[in-house]
Amino acid sequence: MKKTTLVALLVLSSQCVAGNLNTTLQDIETEWAIIYYNTPQIRQEIAYNKLFTKANNLAKEYPQYAEPLIWEAIIKACNADNVNAMNALKNIHEAHDLLQSAIKINPTALSGSAYVTLGALYHLTPEWPIGFGDINTAKTLYKSAIKISPNGLESNHFYAEFLLSQEEIDEAEKYFNIALSAPSRPEQKFADDQLKVLTRAGLEKAKQKKLEKTNSIFTSFIKKDNIN
Repeated sequence: MKKTTLVALLVLSSQCVAGNLNTTLQDIETEWAIIYYNTPQIRQEIAYNKLFTKANNLAKEYPQYAEPLIWEAIIKACNADNVNAMNALKNIHEAHDLLQSAIKINPTALSGSAYVTLGALYHLTPEWPIGFGDINTAKTLYKSAIKISPNGLESNHFYAEFLLSQEEIDEAEKYFNIALSAPSRPEQKFADDQLKVLTRAGLEKAKQKKLEKTNSIFTSFIKKDNIN
């Protein structure tokens, strides 16, 4: 067999693997979005468990890829809301480890989603000794995601949510607007459109907080003038 023919076959084989992987990843994200946004909570645990099995099988089939690990972590983290406190903490720690493994394989996979999800875990998980939550680490992870995907919907939305929670209102407003300007992916329009609904709500909340802050400052000046 000619060397050029062998190279061509290897390239074709690689493309087929990537194609099959991407198709299944698309299916997993579609199923996740339906569970997350449209499925009643009472039915979510069973649905997430089935979806996790699908992602886990994909991770075993493609151990050299980070994407299945990221989806395993996302599913585990989301399902933490549906289980008791002990199992929720277990899910979160397992999701943390999966994301660390994914980053070692490919930190830019899924446009930096591993950093986004890990940032959310550090942001929302209780601090030690219960969990590993840490605001500074969360911010660093979110910034890493922004570097990988500076104009992405997911990276900017979740960083904006984090900034808003830290009362960095102007910065939050900036990143919410960047998120809204990101086009929805044709293959995942439902998931992206649903996230944009949350982004618009976050932007409105930021604007409301800014207005309340301005009114508070104005009121304090009025009170001060009245006292004088």
